[in-house]
Amino acid sequence: MSNFKAGIIGLGFIGGADQVSGDALGQQVADLDGTHFVALSRHPQVDLVCGSSRDDGRRERFEKRSGGAKTYSDWREMLATENLDIVSVATYAPQHAGMVIEAARQGAKAIFCEKPIAQTVPDSERMLAACEESGTLLVINHNRRFNPQYRRLRDVIAAGELGELTSASLQWGSGRLGNVGTHMIDALQMLTSQQVVAVSGTLDLTGRADCRGPAFKDPGGWGMLRLESGLIVTVDAADEARVPAQITVNGTLGRAMTGGRDVTIEFWTGESKTWTSPPDAGSSMDLAIEEIVRTLASEEPFPWSPCESMRTLEAIVGFHASHARDAAWTSLPLSGNDRTIEVQSG
Repeated sequence: MSNFKAGIIGLGFIGGADQVSGDALGQQVADLDGTHFVALSRHPQVDLVCGSSRDDGRRERFEKRSGGAKTYSDWREMLATENLDIVSVATYAPQHAGMVIEAARQGAKAIFCEKPIAQTVPDSERMLAACEESGTLLVINHNRRFNPQYRRLRDVIAAGELGELTSASLQWGSGRLGNVGTHMIDALQMLTSQQVVAVSGTLDLTGRADCRGPAFKDPGGWGMLRLESGLIVTVDAADEARVPAQITVNGTLGRAMTGGRDVTIEFWTGESKTWTSPPDAGSSMDLAIEEIVRTLASEEPFPWSPCESMRTLEAIVGFHASHARDAAWTSLPLSGNDRTIEVQSG
């Protein structure tokens, strides 16, 4: 079996599994559903040969953690030098477009990019166009798409086991539509196999400081999403909320609830069941790398299109556009000046 050379741009918290970076964010690497470093290191057909970061300490710690992988302070130099098959882009959203486009131009076969896909809809379109032109597989780390329990729930909903869908809801704490909401909205579209076609939103302008620093202003908010079938989804994501993250899908026969890696289904007959990920199951990012390698090795189609992630970004931008119109319904795809609104997410 062929091995694939891989490198990581961004050796911080989720990129390099760097707990020093996690401490600065007040978060633990152990709580993540995988990291780029671990997922790439674990796969037997991947050789993680390099990484880049502007931070001297991150580079030094990555070298030790990886057993001597080469590091660069300039990601452009790394791409030009290493002839990589797989490139992980594990930086903040403002850098995604430029890095993905350059990696595609340098001949990467696959790019595994952090979410949200970009800061603006036009940037995401440029990324998709560059990867299509070069034949590069672009995968965005909306990790719930790789979770077997979420895929199982998607199939249950598609088979009609919840009956006709009547409503759905998204809730999470800490606001941050761009950073946290991107996971929730993308998972909703995956579970229902429907796209968001309109948004009515009100932003929470409390002004909570972003853990990634003052350069990022990524508010939460409240509102509604309308899906292709007309299904209405409520969104409750205040900046100072402490509610658990949860997606609820309601139907005429029962409801499904999920927030982390597990799923609970309650039928109106009184029956219920919970699907729990086994303790020794790989992370969702491990599974993503498995599918990336399988696609590269066999040329089989990848199960998800990056267009899905662009549509998720567009729904978040739609929240901002709707807020500016006193929560008026805003249709997707966006048009005019709405397309240039920036989601200032880390």
